[in-house]
Amino acid sequence: MKNVALHNLGCKVNSYEIEVMQQKLQEKGYNVVPFDTIADIYIVNTCTVTNIADRKSRQMLHRAKQLNPDAVVVAVGCYVQTGRESIEKDESIDLAIGNNRKKDIVAILEEYLKEREEERNNELPGEYQENGEPKSSGKKSDKTLHGTTVLDINHTYEYEEMQLKQTAEHTRAYIKIQDGCNQFCSYCAIPYARGRVRSRRAEDVLEEVRTMAERGYREIVLTGIHISSYGIDFDGEEWKRGRSVEAQRGERREYSGESRLIDLVERLHGVEGIRRIRLGSLEPRIVTEQTAERLAALPKVCPHFHLSLQSGCNETLRRMNRHYTTGEYYACVDYLRKAFRNPAITTDVITGFPGETEEEFEQTKRFLEKVRFYEMHIFKYSKREGTVAAGMPGQIPEPVKASRSNELLEMEKRQSVEFRRTYIGREAEVLLEEKRKIEGTDYLVGHTADYVKVALRAEKSTGERCLNTMVRVKISGFLTDEILTGETAGEFL
Repeated sequence: MKNVALHNLGCKVNSYEIEVMQQKLQEKGYNVVPFDTIADIYIVNTCTVTNIADRKSRQMLHRAKQLNPDAVVVAVGCYVQTGRESIEKDESIDLAIGNNRKKDIVAILEEYLKEREEERNNELPGEYQENGEPKSSGKKSDKTLHGTTVLDINHTYEYEEMQLKQTAEHTRAYIKIQDGCNQFCSYCAIPYARGRVRSRRAEDVLEEVRTMAERGYREIVLTGIHISSYGIDFDGEEWKRGRSVEAQRGERREYSGESRLIDLVERLHGVEGIRRIRLGSLEPRIVTEQTAERLAALPKVCPHFHLSLQSGCNETLRRMNRHYTTGEYYACVDYLRKAFRNPAITTDVITGFPGETEEEFEQTKRFLEKVRFYEMHIFKYSKREGTVAAGMPGQIPEPVKASRSNELLEMEKRQSVEFRRTYIGREAEVLLEEKRKIEGTDYLVGHTADYVKVALRAEKSTGERCLNTMVRVKISGFLTDEILTGETAGEFL
């Protein structure tokens, strides 16, 4: 039995995929150990969303080799796709696997280990020639002990099916429904790392969700690289069979351009045992008046919508190659607020994008104040080599980026508190997820449907047996800056 250690970097899609890889390894008898211990094999699921992510990926790979120089160190994922030249030169990496081969992790590892052992055996001295040199066995290998083996990293045009049977979380399961992105925002390397959009068959998604429901999970989160594109590679009758046009006809062709995300949500809504369906990051353009109304008609859909904005200035959005205006974005928010009572709207914002003037930054601030988000994830622009934005004029100095970022972080904190304050005096249904000690007192902590964190004092009569249950809570106030508290207002369900 070999010990294997895994480490994940990056997004929820990566988290899903490393759990599937771990699951496959355990099924084949590998013993999973913590990453900071001595292992026979180290697997790092890498990220390449920024140059910093690349650096963190390299650091973890190097740390693995330092922990055990004799171990097989495996780089997997996005950094492998975009940094092949660096990967091949990196002496800390033995094996590199692209995004489209993660599902084959066990077979790839076992083949590599077999060939590695054969090569080592061939290097061992056996019979000797008269000059003292060992005789060769005559066997040759296409792999080397002194370099990185890079597996095929070409992108495919069909979804690479994975099935998750369990997850590290006990109440919430992330379900991957698609891969790839066709947007090509000027600052982003992800389309190059993940390839074009590939959607998962609806029946496969349903099967996985049913499995999670049977195992007791109450909430699912639909995730992917660009979930708003789900189904645009399906066409007509092929959608009903859940098979992409490209996969069926064996050829690359234009996409139909019609998202099937809401159709999929409606089908998942009927799965017994699932109490909540949460959506991952959405492209604003997918939210029309009709789709907002369709979502609002599904009680299990959480009124928590992450609409990625990036900038509140139209000129900056144009340079980013974002395919909407601030006016169109605001209309999407308005549709959701008319369809749902006080939904939680969250977003991403990049500060210091190339060419962003003081006036453009002021426009962004005014727009953010107008929308009033529940949460904003603020990022300083990070130059990503190989993208269009990296070569744009008007690169912003780091101190200016930092100053603008700090301003938006202060705004985010204020708006987030304002949104949470609207809960005080109201009742809300909370899914209890963990037991936590806060300022010396035991609490059961969970989230409302719109992802507001609530802590309920743990009583001796309830305790951990109430985890993964729903309870109505009368919100009384703030326990901390980010956590609300209150009293039970109903039975645990």
